[in-house]
Amino acid sequence: MVVNPFPRSRPEEQGVSSGAISNFLDAVHEKGFELHSFMLVRHGHVISEGWWSPYEANLPHMMFSLSKSFTSTAIGLAAAEGLLSLTDRVVSFFPEDTPEDISAHLADMQVRHLLMMGSGHAQDVTDWMKKEQDGNWVIGFLAAPVEYEPGTHFVYNSAATYMLSAILNRVTKQSLLDYLQPRLFEPLGIEDAAWESCPRGIHVGGWGLSIRTEDIAKFGQLYLNKGQWHGQQILPAQWVEEATSKHISNGDGGESDWAQGYGYQFWRCRQGIYRGDGAFGQYCIVMPDQDAVLAITGGTNELQGVLNLVWENLLPGMNSNTLPIDEAAASQLEAQVKQLQLRPLLQPASSPREESLFSKRYSLAENPHQWKSISIRFEAHEAIVTIRFLSEECLIRFGRGVWVEKETRFSQEEVSRAAGCFTWLDADTLELTVRFVEKPFCQVIRCHFEGTNIVVEQAHNVAWVPVEYAPIRGVC
Repeated sequence: MVVNPFPRSRPEEQGVSSGAISNFLDAVHEKGFELHSFMLVRHGHVISEGWWSPYEANLPHMMFSLSKSFTSTAIGLAAAEGLLSLTDRVVSFFPEDTPEDISAHLADMQVRHLLMMGSGHAQDVTDWMKKEQDGNWVIGFLAAPVEYEPGTHFVYNSAATYMLSAILNRVTKQSLLDYLQPRLFEPLGIEDAAWESCPRGIHVGGWGLSIRTEDIAKFGQLYLNKGQWHGQQILPAQWVEEATSKHISNGDGGESDWAQGYGYQFWRCRQGIYRGDGAFGQYCIVMPDQDAVLAITGGTNELQGVLNLVWENLLPGMNSNTLPIDEAAASQLEAQVKQLQLRPLLQPASSPREESLFSKRYSLAENPHQWKSISIRFEAHEAIVTIRFLSEECLIRFGRGVWVEKETRFSQEEVSRAAGCFTWLDADTLELTVRFVEKPFCQVIRCHFEGTNIVVEQAHNVAWVPVEYAPIRGVC
């Protein structure tokens, strides 16, 4: 059960135009940006919220680098408890893991340099760190060259955030989650948070946190309230001010919200706004001048584009006084929110080929996914697809124009909650869409049938690097 601390309110009662929120949702649709959820909070009230089906309010979502802001918060709490100081030198926490020859720059690296992404590295050393053979990422980090004087050169470096987690683990003898549970998560009512760990069991810090959309909004509201939550000072106000201020330059400003300066694992934005964010559209946007917070999850590469729509549509709709209720605009917004969905355009609902595919298994040519075969059978309202890879089988259910959700192991990945939907593009081309509803990722599989042959094509909504897969050919 999600603990729900926010009162709900109509937008106009908190000085926000329903039309402005509608315009934002219209613009998201027109631009083709894939969002999974949003929650807008004004004056401590949720004034609008929505989830694009099959994503749901009760489901967690991967935060990617938005995790960093939570790791930073843990460091702020630990500093307030006197467990560490931001001027402590990083090597002092790991005397057994430091290299024999400690460079001057490594020796000078402090906790605050990790927080501000000014560790002195010339590039992100996460991959370097992960290559350490015995899984000791700390050794890998400390062995990486430190080319610049710490605090003078910005490099977005997830390995630096991992080191914050490792330091916290060292001084508290607890994981990030265990440490934050009574200090942050329980007071805010954040339940069932999960965090990925390194081979040695230390939470990775810079990514890997999974929480719900409302949890993001709670976190943003805590920062907006200078660390207070329901009258209790959860986080020192001085930390909030320090963490969200600019500590290092990361560009020349301009119209990029990635070049306005960087705090302690928070990005500065234009117009006095700051945010935590993660890959593919995970946002916690805090707007102090507007007394507002916007939480977003998504699966898009258009990160600046999403922020631009917020600035262009939502900010102008925020007023200092309450507004008269515009019933027509309010009804339109309510209808929009209820109809939010992501699904393939329903082409033909069925095909004569469905009956001929019953009990057929197509053997597939060698492919990078190591798929060995695929078979599809159709029922009244579903298609059941079985993919064999290596010695295992993966079974996925797809609704006929609607989402069907279940846990599945897709290819060689871990078991995930997935929603499937299918349609026919034409009589011989079947399109299967599977969404991993606790992650940003969506995969589209197109199967074209011709006689006893099949051609399987794949596409992804987002990926770390552009990937184009050659069609997989098979025969029955």
